[in-house]
Amino acid sequence: MLKFLKSKLPGLLIMLLVCIIFVCVACLTIRNFTKTFFMETPYMFLDGEYRVENDEWKPIDADEPINETFHYISFKGTIPRSILDYNKQITVTSKNIWITMFAEDGTTIFDNSYTNFQEMRDNYWPEGMDRESPEAKQGYNNYIDVLKEKHPFSFDMPDTPGYYCVNIDTQLLKEIFPDTDVQFTIEAENPYKMAPARFSDIFSVTISDGNGVHQQLIENMLPMLILFATVCMFGLLFFPVASIVLGRVDFKYLSFGALCFFWGIYMIMNVTGSFLNYWIYDSTECLFIDKMNANLFALSLIVYFRSNLTKPVSRMISAVLAIIDTIVVIIAAALHLFAVTDMVVSGVFINIAIGITAIVFIVLLSSEIKSSHDAMLSMIMWTPMIMALIIDIFNQFASFSSIHFFTYGLGVTMGAQLVRILFDLRKQRLEALRYQQIQKELYEAKVQVMVSQIRPHFMYNALSSIAMLCKIKPETAYEATIKFSDYLRGNMDSLKQTAPVPFKKELEHLEKYLYIEKLRFGKKLNIEYDIQADSFEIPLLSVQPLVENAVKHGVGMKEDGGTVTISTHETDENFEIIVSDDGVGFDTSEVKNDGRSHIGMENTKRRLKDMCNADVVITSVIGEGTTAKIIIPKIKEETEQG
Repeated sequence: MLKFLKSKLPGLLIMLLVCIIFVCVACLTIRNFTKTFFMETPYMFLDGEYRVENDEWKPIDADEPINETFHYISFKGTIPRSILDYNKQITVTSKNIWITMFAEDGTTIFDNSYTNFQEMRDNYWPEGMDRESPEAKQGYNNYIDVLKEKHPFSFDMPDTPGYYCVNIDTQLLKEIFPDTDVQFTIEAENPYKMAPARFSDIFSVTISDGNGVHQQLIENMLPMLILFATVCMFGLLFFPVASIVLGRVDFKYLSFGALCFFWGIYMIMNVTGSFLNYWIYDSTECLFIDKMNANLFALSLIVYFRSNLTKPVSRMISAVLAIIDTIVVIIAAALHLFAVTDMVVSGVFINIAIGITAIVFIVLLSSEIKSSHDAMLSMIMWTPMIMALIIDIFNQFASFSSIHFFTYGLGVTMGAQLVRILFDLRKQRLEALRYQQIQKELYEAKVQVMVSQIRPHFMYNALSSIAMLCKIKPETAYEATIKFSDYLRGNMDSLKQTAPVPFKKELEHLEKYLYIEKLRFGKKLNIEYDIQADSFEIPLLSVQPLVENAVKHGVGMKEDGGTVTISTHETDENFEIIVSDDGVGFDTSEVKNDGRSHIGMENTKRRLKDMCNADVVITSVIGEGTTAKIIIPKIKEETEQG
């Protein structure tokens, strides 16, 4: 599968790009075609005045948004003749407000409020009908069932306005009101005292020849919808595939893929959310879908933000906050689904929880700036979104602009993050290629190490020692044969081992090697072990060359022999393996071609550096002995991606 993706991925990406270009061309063609139809999007379809709360009346400017926050706003005026003279469709959308439209004589043209059961009963039964008759009761029950089916949530949440999308046919208005100068009144009420809203954000108008909703989606919104749908697809497919191609599942890339997906959905909902009620009858269900989408995006943002933290304490705190935020969102969703309270009310608590999390995350990321270049880069990239959010919060109360700065700040941040991730992927791809080359070289090096360690001279000495034991100590000879067989098998197995192994396994192999050497040197070779730490990994056959040097060039060169000591220690930052002998020693400043730094030793140093970032430090004093120390840095938590 991995090989297939590596070979086919470029072709698949090219095909995907061609498909996207084709769709874009088709959409632009459709968009140009729809421009032949009449469509405009004024901020209000009445000529007249409006007032907020009980303030003074102000003139309506259809070309300027009403950025004032309100709890109650009213409009009065006439529909322009340019609309009434032709058969037009007025599409009005609203979010979380009660809207009522009256004619001059008090006739209710539109009302999105839900009446109670008694009012529905009075409106349903014709005058004079026997309401207690079986036919009347059955008909009424059927009527209620139809309402419940179309409006499952709204029917149980009569105090929630939800999202509305309604069409007003101007031809029908002219038939009902022949006088084109009739004055209409629109009253809008925001029932959420704790969540003030700008009128231009929650009320929109589209005037068109036909279906204004679809026409506006195609003409004005289609390019943006395609763009964000592409972002969704990109996040859903590209980053998981990229992780597979790199040979490992990287949580950071997967979380960014999820973030891209939910960001795309979030932006699509920003564009089309006002029209949800056109396709979904239940206005409260539309509210639920929109709010949950925003909450899921916020949670994905938190998860990705956490993946940029490196310190264990920071990751633990961020994990707890992410879990708490998720629980709060689940509770809010459950309260809405069970008709306890809607997500505008519970959304206040969600915003508080996520706001606290954002502040804590900024503090945690700031604490890592000095020690982490990635943390500093992340902080710089998140700055546009954070600043835009602060401006939006201030704008919510000052109402100085109709622009949603958060959308643009988020776009800049996400674009920067996307570029950064792509560069990271490229870097990791190059590192993967380099790693493959290193593995090839390491394999060749291990072959050389193995050959050097099972050279004919060593095998001859080992077999000669075993042969002698067969006559004088058969049982010891038998045990030595088993040890020698296991030693050879360990050397052969090293060719298949591409990753570090637990130190315990390396130590077992050393013990077999030293057992064989002990047969040869006898009492002239003493072995001591001081193993104080073994919970780390090391490349296979990486300690043996040091031990071999200590035996062959250390105590083996000394007339009365000596002792080889193998010890391990753990410090706060490293694990240390120390191989020391009290042999003849040598001058470390003098370069000699005497076999002390043979190819096996050089390959060992390279393997330790490439696979464990370990260093080998050798010190020696002539006449006193030699000490070789392997220093292995501990694996830090910031390298983990989970």
